[in-house]
Amino acid sequence: MHLVLLIVTLSVALSVRLMWNPVADGWSQRWNRTLGAFLFSPLLVGVSAIAILWMGPKGQMVRWWEGWGSYGVAIGFLGIGFVLAIQLGSDALRSARRVQQLPQQDLGGTAARLLDQSAPFVAQIGFWNPELVISQGLLETLEPGHLEVVLRHEEAHAYYRDTFWFFWLGWLRRLTAWLPQTDALWQELLMLRELRADRWAAQRGDPLLLAEALLSVVSASQMESDQLCAAFSSAVVKNRLAERIDALLDPSEPLPETNSGSWLWLLLVVLPLAIVPFHA
Repeated sequence: MHLVLLIVTLSVALSVRLMWNPVADGWSQRWNRTLGAFLFSPLLVGVSAIAILWMGPKGQMVRWWEGWGSYGVAIGFLGIGFVLAIQLGSDALRSARRVQQLPQQDLGGTAARLLDQSAPFVAQIGFWNPELVISQGLLETLEPGHLEVVLRHEEAHAYYRDTFWFFWLGWLRRLTAWLPQTDALWQELLMLRELRADRWAAQRGDPLLLAEALLSVVSASQMESDQLCAAFSSAVVKNRLAERIDALLDPSEPLPETNSGSWLWLLLVVLPLAIVPFHA
């Protein structure tokens, strides 16, 4: 039973990932389809590992070689996930402590940490309550109007708790890097995250100013990984600048929203737990 569950789970997880392809639909559809495809396979594998661990290595329909073998695979997968979460959490804590050591500055009512470097950089860095980090180079590069819309962009990341949610998405990304199209899905999610923040800022300011500001910081290097921060220049280095500029200049596209009805199919990931009561 355990071996059959493991084989079926991996087959379904691989199939779902192989069937995913980027679509040119509206942002809401892209967001829901991409996030669903990213989450389904890791969650299915994780729930199956929990089910195998719950049932134990022995049973009437379990041979010793498949019982202990699949049991070991389940323990190994969950153990690696736990260790990886501790490691990433420690990295996040160190980043937060470094940010807290930076001097604070008030930017027209917005509190920020000032980074003493010449390269333009601005990002939300942290976990549930991130802090805005901005470089001296960006303050010297942008005019007040451009800076204002950039701050609204970063405000959107704080509002949507992007640093918190993408921490866990990044954890799943590393844990299941062996699944097909993991990196493609991750890059698509980063792009959609930035498009959402761009639209938020454009609705509260001049989208043309935001596009000009984006062009000004396109050459900025990443100071932190996308795992732990939401930077204004995220996804720009992935040659997706034109898409962000076009989206800013198209006011007809609404903010992407998560449709709860479209997530019902994710309940399929709990199906492996349904066989636990039948295990003896």
